[in-house]
Amino acid sequence: MKLWQDLLSTDYGLLSLGVIVFMLVMAVWYVIFFMRKMTLPPGEK
Repeated sequence: MKLWQDLLSTDYGLLSLGVIVFMLVMAVWYVIFFMRKMTLPPGEK
């Protein structure tokens, strides 16, 4: 329980949570981006 309290109530916990969420969002964005690029014919942008 102390872990969650530190994560959600301290400045370093909130910053860590923000970094984790940002990395997950970027990972999803990159997967979608590259999947779209792989379906395009060669030579298109």
